[in-house]
Amino acid sequence: MKNYLHWSEKTLTDLEPKNIAGAYDDGYVFTRLGKGVMQQTRSLRIDLAKFEMTSENRRILKKVEGLELQTAPLPYAGYDFSLGKLAKDFYEEKFGAGVMSAQKVKEMLTDAEKSNFNLLLTYSAKPKELHYLGFAICYRNDEILHYSYPFYDLKKAPKDMGLAMMTLAIQHAKESGLKYVYLGSLQRPTDTYKLQFEGIEWFDGKAWRTDLDEVKKVLASANI
Repeated sequence: MKNYLHWSEKTLTDLEPKNIAGAYDDGYVFTRLGKGVMQQTRSLRIDLAKFEMTSENRRILKKVEGLELQTAPLPYAGYDFSLGKLAKDFYEEKFGAGVMSAQKVKEMLTDAEKSNFNLLLTYSAKPKELHYLGFAICYRNDEILHYSYPFYDLKKAPKDMGLAMMTLAIQHAKESGLKYVYLGSLQRPTDTYKLQFEGIEWFDGKAWRTDLDEVKKVLASANI
């Protein structure tokens, strides 16, 4: 997180959806660095025309009992300080102190003048006595969904919560008629968990590739 892999950075000033989709097609993704700021990275996307749920995808969803997805526009009218704290704690535990501040989360969720993101995915389940919640801060237009900045209570949620959230987001995007879901960057060896979906493409700096064995070798040798 602190050393986010990127080869180039630009600030998009014309934020028409077609221009944003074009930048994503060139390997750029929105960042939290400022309005319009995008970085070109080893982006990962799913061609939703080729995506179908596999038995493994369904197995993951069954392990997270009763998880449901809803959407809310950003700025988020239901923002509460506990959301910022939940995200801060999640990123601190996963990636280390100082990675994400509660103030930055508040900005992304409430300030359209500073944030690139326009959609909040909310996840909830009430299996037995336990109630767990998850969230993902995203960008969406009529062509693409950028699934970005997921967070949830690591102590309460089942261990497959993160992957189940991602799976539901992909399924939702397909059902919504979108063209691509972008899942961030492939940077480190642990990112191979993102490669278990049908229709995967990854950006090598110049073109989109579909050879998963090749990118697995790249990730295995990554030092970030």
